[in-house]
Amino acid sequence: MEYAESLVRLALDTYGRLDIVAAAHGILRERMIFNMIEEEWDEVVRVHLKGCFTITRFASMYWRQSMNGGRLIYFSSSAGIRGTAGQPNYSAAHAGKIGLMLSCANALARYNVTANCISPGAATRMTDGGRNAAAGASPMSESAAGTAMDPRNVVPPIVFLASDRGASVTGRVVGATGHNLTMWREPSWEASIYSETPVWDVDELFRVMPSTLGAGGWPPTPQQFP
Repeated sequence: MEYAESLVRLALDTYGRLDIVAAAHGILRERMIFNMIEEEWDEVVRVHLKGCFTITRFASMYWRQSMNGGRLIYFSSSAGIRGTAGQPNYSAAHAGKIGLMLSCANALARYNVTANCISPGAATRMTDGGRNAAAGASPMSESAAGTAMDPRNVVPPIVFLASDRGASVTGRVVGATGHNLTMWREPSWEASIYSETPVWDVDELFRVMPSTLGAGGWPPTPQQFP
């Protein structure tokens, strides 16, 4: 908390105001859920999710008082949207970031602050040590320049969200992988059914659910971006 407060104070002391917070930090501690230890869970959630809370807490205090407006941008992940096997801590932390972003988009709109997430696909020093790294192979980040995995591909949508033109975009997740940009919103209803009685009868639900909410089957959630 103290370090986050010092970052906001540094920006204010240096520039006189704070316009943009881009929280692009992270670590990996990959392991299957049945092998994960408590420290691996706590460390990833602390760095990713609490790290976003701390900086947002102090930035939002300034934005609330100044009414100058601002841009809040978190780095999330497809793991937070769909979940990734072997990354339960990472997936949970990034899903938490999306929830935090949506809360901030609602709470800070009155102060002219937008909140969004970037879900990047790129080769960085963080991903070099991930579960897909080949033993003994050169780090992917060293050869990413000019390819679809070049982190520079992620920069343009960040600049747009941080600009005056991005003032109308809030509460969104923008995917950025290579030349492909995608726009995500919070989960939406696929279908609904209604009971005339206060509590659904279990036997009745078993009868109607497969042909209504389950019409067309129960396809698994895709694991990758289109």
